[in-house]
Amino acid sequence: MQHAVRSRAAIRTGLTPVPRPRTPSVASLMDADALRVLHRAARALLDDLPDLTDRLVALLREQEPAYRTALTKDPTATWQEAHRSLRHSVTSLLDPRGARDAARRCSWRIGAARAEQGLPLDALLHAFRLGGSLVWQRLVEETSRTAPEDVRLLVHVAADVWNFVDEHCTLVADAYRQTEWQLGRRRENRARLLAAGLLDGTSRIADLPEAAQALGLPEYGRYYVVAVTGALPARSDAARAVLPPGARVHWHAGTDVDYGIVLDGADGADDDGLPGPAGPEDAPDAPVAGVRIGIGSAVDGLASVGDARRRADTALEICPRTGGTVRLADHLPAALVASSPELGGALAERVLGPLLRLEAADREVLLDTLTTWLDCDGSAQRAGERLYCHRNTVLNRLRRCEQLTGRSLARPADLVEISLALTARRVLRD
Repeated sequence: MQHAVRSRAAIRTGLTPVPRPRTPSVASLMDADALRVLHRAARALLDDLPDLTDRLVALLREQEPAYRTALTKDPTATWQEAHRSLRHSVTSLLDPRGARDAARRCSWRIGAARAEQGLPLDALLHAFRLGGSLVWQRLVEETSRTAPEDVRLLVHVAADVWNFVDEHCTLVADAYRQTEWQLGRRRENRARLLAAGLLDGTSRIADLPEAAQALGLPEYGRYYVVAVTGALPARSDAARAVLPPGARVHWHAGTDVDYGIVLDGADGADDDGLPGPAGPEDAPDAPVAGVRIGIGSAVDGLASVGDARRRADTALEICPRTGGTVRLADHLPAALVASSPELGGALAERVLGPLLRLEAADREVLLDTLTTWLDCDGSAQRAGERLYCHRNTVLNRLRRCEQLTGRSLARPADLVEISLALTARRVLRD
């Protein structure tokens, strides 16, 4: 079979050319011929751009599920996006330098817009490659229809066409990732503002649904707050260790104190019906030296998280300065004192004043004996064992405390006052 297309060199010389390397002059001539063929086909594509767009949209609907969803939601916008992109692509074949900036801006806007809409990046890149393939296919089809002998010349511009496609795929990916990063930062900042509003108690009721979505927590759950302070990174490690396994929590990092908004699953089930984690009273201890943890009591709903934070702050305030974990529910008398330090100080002075004015060594022995006896539920025997002294020594010290304070340890009302006064002195001294 004879070849349907003869080479231009053969037509000019009338001889069968001997294969040899292309010289610069021949290369320039062939490139010029190739550009002429490319421009002729590209102008035809511009005239038939709506049909080209229809073919691309059909391919997207057939091959890319993400675009199938986009076409269902807004077919007109998707068609117009494809039309703009193809127009800039074909125009760039005709005038690479003049159309370059506009084509790049178009691709960048598409990448940014699709990132905002949540279209997967893989689907977007697939769409651009499909568009490039379609443009190349139509260039070949148009040239085959109008000048079949020139089809072979398109080979010399194929690399330029595909380099253009690769360049714009890279551009789209960069725009997508940059926009995605910016969106992520905005979401993080918005979540931080919403969490801060909940913890401060300044959130508006209208913001609660958005806060629930941003923090990944139900609006009407039951919550408690954990307050953690201490040196980093020990603070972060202790914050994670103090929560029950599987707890749903949003951490809000601060300069001095980190707060955890914790969904309380102690009632048996979370908002989604799954068994929840234990409540604040079951949170494990996190004995990290120098780290102080306050765990407040539970409240109902995100709207009350501000109250839960204040309770966690109170628990943190009565936590020993050397470190430890304090659950508010286990230290309510101390919490009462911490909530009103002026009254606590007045109570300690009124009840323990004469005792506090003793010499330091004598004062500490009596206070230590009184505190240990209360911790031992009023047992002089056990208090003596803990203090390494005889029970009678404990009883003698207790009688002296009664004489100095003017209160009887056998009278319940006096005993309550003494206990609260000791707690006030410890909390306010710490």
